Amino acid sequence: MAGNTFGTIFRLTTFGESHGPALGGVIDGCPPGVPVTEALIQRDLDRRRPGAGGLTGTARKEPDAVRLLSGVFEGESTGTPIAFAIENTDQRSRDYEAAKNLLRPGHADGTYLAKYGRRDYRGGGRASARETAARVAGGAVAASLLAGRGIDVCAYTVEFGGLPAAVLDAAGAADRPFCAPDPAVIPAWEARARQAMGSGDSLGGIVEVTATGVPAGLGEPVFDKLDARLAYALMGIGAVKGVEIGAGFAAARLTGSTNNDPIVNPPESNNAGGILGGISNGQPVTVRAAIKPIPSIAVPQRTTDIAGNPAEIVVGGRHDRSAIPRVVPVIRAMVLLVVADFLLAQQAVRPVGAPWT
Repeated sequence: MAGNTFGTIFRLTTFGESHGPALGGVIDGCPPGVPVTEALIQRDLDRRRPGAGGLTGTARKEPDAVRLLSGVFEGESTGTPIAFAIENTDQRSRDYEAAKNLLRPGHADGTYLAKYGRRDYRGGGRASARETAARVAGGAVAASLLAGRGIDVCAYTVEFGGLPAAVLDAAGAADRPFCAPDPAVIPAWEARARQAMGSGDSLGGIVEVTATGVPAGLGEPVFDKLDARLAYALMGIGAVKGVEIGAGFAAARLTGSTNNDPIVNPPESNNAGGILGGISNGQPVTVRAAIKPIPSIAVPQRTTDIAGNPAEIVVGGRHDRSAIPRVVPVIRAMVLLVVADFLLAQQAVRPVGAPWT
């Protein structure tokens, strides 16, 4: 299986399955002297771990305790590969026995069979969202690197179950239910979640990420644009089905005179999302990801078995009712990895933030 490594300079390779003994990763290209501790990584992992989803979360309980194996000495990176592992401790593979020969709608069961001729039916194996724990760990190291350069990345839910938040205030969102940027919307989101759960169904939403302090000059023209890499990174998350940069799809309904951001100081708008010509312009980088409903639902669905015979399935086991809020730190982590990678690449070409002239 190819495609397990992300990044060019700052690279993350992940390994492991949902019901294997452990998962983890190797970070290569991290400069020496970056603060890295298990506690620093654990803070982000705790926001993603099973059991941390609140009302919409799975009943599976995993501590997701990270263990650093290499590349760190006395609380700082050494410049060598940083390896880490996260044990699986609460697997219940027996939950999948009854439906092991059925293809679950909305899952990768059929496509894995088509590609590899076999699949791990225990929670989806490598296709499980459990794999994203390693991305969050890698993102935590990238966040530490970027913090030393004055760059901060925050993520929050702007829409849940079709209900948008009226106010977008990132401060404190990470500690609120659903990672809500507006406390006033939480009761409506809770009611929407209970409604879906009562019928055995699931919900999706939209997550926004804002990166502040990003200097002008990050990104490569043509095929390796900053926005292109951000879209690639976020679309690599299983639950993501759409990505917007800045005004996004709303730009299609604007005129050039209203969509163009005047080049004035201070800036008056940011429809470009902090990126022009695929290169950061010094404004906050803003990106949104559309999250599909969790496909594992307690509603009867039509399907076929692995022999192609018609069947019906009700997915058992322990599952989230929505990827929100647990997907929020995953989306943040992927943005962190992209920005860290481009920052290190640009430093090898020209000092970041240098004047245009």
